[in-house]
Amino acid sequence: MRYRLTFIAGVALGYVLGTRAGRERYEQLKKSARQFAENPAVRNAAESAAHSGRDIAGKAYHSVSDKVGDKVPASVAERVRSLRDRSSQNGFEDDWGTTNT
Repeated sequence: MRYRLTFIAGVALGYVLGTRAGRERYEQLKKSARQFAENPAVRNAAESAAHSGRDIAGKAYHSVSDKVGDKVPASVAERVRSLRDRSSQNGFEDDWGTTNT
């Protein structure tokens, strides 16, 4: 019985110390991730990537819809229209996929 109590006390102490150390490491990781995300260069790169992705998705939709016709689901068409409206508000004109003759 004595050894069981010693073992259980050791497990409990190890658990408490381990969780405290784990919590400190978690807080360190959380702080460094927050600092990384708040870095202006990282934020600009993320915004640029998001904008480029929206532009490319809109271009791809126009290219596919010209070939597919009216078979594009209405929900997809509505999402692309909202993206197109958002990009036209920024003064961006899309001429991708058009031919100059």
